[in-house]
Amino acid sequence: MLSNTHRIRRRRGFNFTCGVVPSAALIAMALAGLAHAQTAPPPTEAMDPASGTLSAVDVEGSRTSQLGVADSASAGIVTQTQLEARTVYRPAELLEVTPGLIVSQHSGEGKANQFYLRGFNLDHGTDLRTTVDGMRVNQRSHAHGQGWTDLNFLMPELVTELAYRKGPYDATEGDFASAGSVSLRYADRLDQGIASLGIGQRGYRRAFIADSPQVGPGDGRLLYALEVMKNDGPFVNPDDYRKLNGVLRYSRGDAANGLDVTAMAYRGRWNATDQIPARAVASGALSRFGTIDPTDGGTASRYSLSGAWRNTTAAGTTSVSAYAIQQRLDLYSNFTYFLDDPINGDQFNQPDKRITTGLKVAHTWQTRGLGQASQTTVGLQLENDNIHNGLYSTVARERLSTTRRDHIAESSMGVFAENTTYWREWFRTVAGLRADSYRFKVASDNALNSGLARDSIASPKLALVFGPWAKTEYYVNVGTGFHSNDARGTTIAVDPKTGDPADRVPPLVRSKGAEVGVRTEFIRGLQSSLALYRLDFASELVFAGDAGTTFAGRPSRRTGVEFSNYYKPTDWLTVDADVAFAQARFKGFDPAGDRIPGAVEGVASVALAVDRIGPFFGALQLRYFGPRPLVEDNSVRSSSTATLNGRIGWRIDKATRIELEGFNLTNRRNSAIDYYYESRLRNEAAAVSDVHFHPIEPRSFRVTLTTRFN
Repeated sequence: MLSNTHRIRRRRGFNFTCGVVPSAALIAMALAGLAHAQTAPPPTEAMDPASGTLSAVDVEGSRTSQLGVADSASAGIVTQTQLEARTVYRPAELLEVTPGLIVSQHSGEGKANQFYLRGFNLDHGTDLRTTVDGMRVNQRSHAHGQGWTDLNFLMPELVTELAYRKGPYDATEGDFASAGSVSLRYADRLDQGIASLGIGQRGYRRAFIADSPQVGPGDGRLLYALEVMKNDGPFVNPDDYRKLNGVLRYSRGDAANGLDVTAMAYRGRWNATDQIPARAVASGALSRFGTIDPTDGGTASRYSLSGAWRNTTAAGTTSVSAYAIQQRLDLYSNFTYFLDDPINGDQFNQPDKRITTGLKVAHTWQTRGLGQASQTTVGLQLENDNIHNGLYSTVARERLSTTRRDHIAESSMGVFAENTTYWREWFRTVAGLRADSYRFKVASDNALNSGLARDSIASPKLALVFGPWAKTEYYVNVGTGFHSNDARGTTIAVDPKTGDPADRVPPLVRSKGAEVGVRTEFIRGLQSSLALYRLDFASELVFAGDAGTTFAGRPSRRTGVEFSNYYKPTDWLTVDADVAFAQARFKGFDPAGDRIPGAVEGVASVALAVDRIGPFFGALQLRYFGPRPLVEDNSVRSSSTATLNGRIGWRIDKATRIELEGFNLTNRRNSAIDYYYESRLRNEAAAVSDVHFHPIEPRSFRVTLTTRFN
C-alpha cells in the first residue's frame, strides 16, 4: 500500500446516473435539515471553533466527512483507496474521479489529452489548472495550444491524493483555474515495494517497479520508481508509443514538519492517427482506424527538480515549494490534408522547448477575535516560462517553410490572502483576494510581431457556509478568476501566414462565477452533493481544428447543475455516481449563432467497486458524455459517447495479485472527439465541410501481475 504523511479527507462521490438516490430526495433532505435545525457539532477537520486550533484526522479510506471542511459543494478530495479502484486506459484518465470531468484523446497516445468539464471543451487543458506535487502542468503560450496539459509522465501507482475544486472560488489558484483545478500528490514513502508486469492486446507492454528504503539516520526515505511502456493501439498505422519514465524522491518528517526533494524524468515518442473525415470512412476509402498522413506524430520529454518544506509552530504553519522543469515537444500534425497545399499536403510542425520555474510561499495562522475562531493564509506565487517555439510547413516531417518562430519570456507574480472565520457553530465565511501581474515579452522572426505587454488583475472570492444541520450543509459561492492568453497574441500586428493585419488579444481575460450548493450525509452510508452554477468569460478560448491552435473569441456564459454521490452500503461494495448538465452560450448577437462548438452538455458516470470477497476484487465503470454542437448555429452536432470499462482480480497471496482489465467492453463504435471544418482529400477538387472524428478504441484487454516486496 502507498502512504504519505499528508492529512487526507474524504472525497465526494461520483456524479449520479442510475437511481442511487433521486434528486428530489436530496432536496427533501435539505429542507428537513433546515426544519430540524440543531446545534452543529464542531468540524471534523480544519478549524475547531471552540478551541481555535486545527484538528485534522489521518485516514486511509474514502469516508472522512467533508462536512465542516469543504467551502463549496463542488470541491473534494479523492484518496488512495478510490484511486486504486479505477480502471484507466491512459494515465490522465485518473482525473476522471473528479465528478463531471471527461478525459479523451484526438491523436496519438503520446500527445496531451482532451478534457471536458462544466460545459467546456477544454482542448488540451485550458481553464483546468492541473498540478502534480505543486508543479504547474499547464503550459503557457504553448506551440499547439494555450494551457497544454501533458500528463503522460504521471505514474498512477504513486498518486495518494487528488484534490479538486470547480469554479473561480479559491484564492490560492490563479491562471487556468476558472472551470476548475486538480491537484495530485505523490507518495513520500511506500509501505512495501511494488513490481508489476502488464501485457495486453495490440502491442501493449508495461513494466513498473518502485520502493522507498530508509536512508541515513532518522526517518529519511528515498523513493524510486521506474516505468517502461509500449503501446501500438488499434490503428492501421500503429502508434508505436514508447515511454520511459522515472521518479527519485528524498523525504523526511511529516505533513506538519518535513521536507522533500524530487527529480522526475520522462521521454516518449509516437506515431499519431489524428481525427479523420467522416466522408472518407462512409465511402469505404478509409478504415475507422485509418490515417490520411502516416508521418504524423511526435516526441516529448520532461525533466523536473522540485522541493517542498513545511514547518509548524505555535505561531502557525509555513510552507515553501519550488520547482524547475525542462520540457520539449516536437509535434507533427495534418488536420486539413491537402486544403492549403494540394501537392505537398498540409502537415505542419510545432516544436516547443521551454524551461519553467516556480516558487510558492504560504503562511497560515489561527486567531481568536471577539470570541470567534479564525484562520488566515497569505501567500506569494512566482512563475516564469522561457520558451522557444515555432510553426513550420512540412512534408513527411521534413521542413518546407517557416510560418513563424518566436522566443517568449512570460513571467507572473501572484499574491493571495484567504480568511476563514467561524461566526457561529452553524455559520462560517471564507473570504479571499488574489492579485496577479503578468509580463509578456515576444521576440519574433517578424519584427512587427515582437513586443512587450503587461497586465494585472485582482480576483475577490467569498464563500458562505451554513450548517451542518441533520448532517447537511449549505454553500453560497461567488468569485472572479482569469486565464491568460497566448503571449504571441498580445503583441501580434500581422498574420504570419497571410501578412494581413491582425488584432491583438487582451493578455488576461476575466471570469465571473456564482454557485449555490448542498452537501448531505442524512442517509447512512451515502454522501451526496448538489451544485448549481453560472460562469461568465469576457472572452472564450476557442479551438480551431483546421489550424491546430486556439484563439480568443466572443464573451460566453455557462449555467449548469451537478449531482454527485458516494455510497457504501456494505464493507465490500462502493458506488460512485455522477450526473452533470451544462448550457454554454456565446453572449450577444451574432448571425453565426450563439452555440459554443464542442461545449459538452451532459456528462454521467457510474463506478462500482467490490473488495473483500475472499481473494477476489473488481470494478466496473460506465462513462457517458452527450451530444455537442459542432458549429455556432447548432446545425451540426456530434453523437453521444459511452464506454464501459472494468476489471477483475485475484489475490494469489498476501504479496501477489493478478488482474484482468477490459476497456470498451460493449465494443461501441463511438467517437472520442468530433470537429466540423473544411478539409480536402488528395482526390477532391475543392474543400469539403465535414465532421472529423477520432474513434474510441475497440474492446481490448490487459493482464497485470503485481507483487509487493520488503
